[in-house]
Amino acid sequence: MSSGSAPSKRDRLEQYLSARASEGAFYFKSRHIADEVGLSPKEIGSLVGTLQREAEAVRISQWGYTRGTTWYVERAD
Repeated sequence: MSSGSAPSKRDRLEQYLSARASEGAFYFKSRHIADEVGLSPKEIGSLVGTLQREAEAVRISQWGYTRGTTWYVERAD
């Protein structure tokens, strides 16, 4: 990413999750964080799978499915 460009959707989501996880582990549903991240719930759901495999700062796991997937996020270190 060049220094003058805006962060990608993936980077924006990873930065948000990392910042939240720095305050402690948490659970989220895509629809509940969509406005804060500036992405649609569908975009978040799609990106979470990528972040599960590639994110270095956080660990993301699927926790449950009741009216949408609930994700659990914690710091990786």
